[in-house]
Amino acid sequence: MTTTEPERDRTGPVRTRTSPDGGRTPPDAARTPPDAARTAPAGARTAPGQGLTWSLRGRGPDDVPVLADAGPPLGRPAGPATGRGVRVCVVDSGVERDHPLVGPLAGSWVVVKDGESGAITVEPTTTGDTCGHGTACAGIVRRTAPECEIHSVRVLGERFSGTGDILMAGLRWAVEQRFDIVNLSLSTTRTRFAQELHNLADSAYFARTVIVASAHNTPVESFPWRFASVISVGSHQEDDPELHLYNPDPPVEFFGPGQNVTVPWLGGRTIRTTGNSFATPYVAGLCARVLSAHPRMTAFQLKNALYLSAANVRHAPRPTTAAGDIRDDSEN
Repeated sequence: MTTTEPERDRTGPVRTRTSPDGGRTPPDAARTPPDAARTAPAGARTAPGQGLTWSLRGRGPDDVPVLADAGPPLGRPAGPATGRGVRVCVVDSGVERDHPLVGPLAGSWVVVKDGESGAITVEPTTTGDTCGHGTACAGIVRRTAPECEIHSVRVLGERFSGTGDILMAGLRWAVEQRFDIVNLSLSTTRTRFAQELHNLADSAYFARTVIVASAHNTPVESFPWRFASVISVGSHQEDDPELHLYNPDPPVEFFGPGQNVTVPWLGGRTIRTTGNSFATPYVAGLCARVLSAHPRMTAFQLKNALYLSAANVRHAPRPTTAAGDIRDDSEN
């Protein structure tokens, strides 16, 4: 199962209780762009109270420098890339601690809603996984990017039960922590959450937190995978476990291995299962591998790297003339 069907609107404030090891620790310094790249430069015009840069006056290129990473040639790192230094957050049903195919977690939290006040909090937890789904996703991330940091935020209960306000709170908290990658093998068909999810996905995109979201398993409208600011994933039927494909007919953008795959499950065991849920963490792991080798890449660069490295994308030779040049050979 890949979706949560929220039944209630979000109510009450969201409060965060951090863990003793520093649940609000920002990402690794290598993944944090210069301050100048995240804040409006001097002389920029901003919308009052919003911090939105909407024009630049009295400044030039030298006043807004950005240290960039060109990314790997054809989307694949030249050397070994294992995800080291990249923080991946799995927003799901929790992760079973010390599962041999998952390994240690860097942090584990649960979203809790008070039954009386309606207040929602995000708290450290040692409860693990409630149904196995999150453990499966975390194991695929680990298999794909073995040296990445894996964090867990539990938003689902037993039997995949969940509500929209809990899902929103967990995803928002993960974005606020500025994780490098958020794996979201969940979606909602409730349109009343669509705008809030869209705003959150855009906020993550601009903050360089990459949300990798699974498409619904059936042809229905659901969110947030439908938004261009996330990396959306479905599953293919190929046998190659290291194969990903680009979809030339979006909205789902990429396909990963998700048919009859072996995944870790509760009790330290494994099962074979099928679904877009399990293709998504493979693509999230690919993202972690690329970012570990090229930590300054932006979200749009990362999506382009996945596009260039997809098995079905053919690379045409470069033109011999510069873009915009016109060669007149009529008299030759």
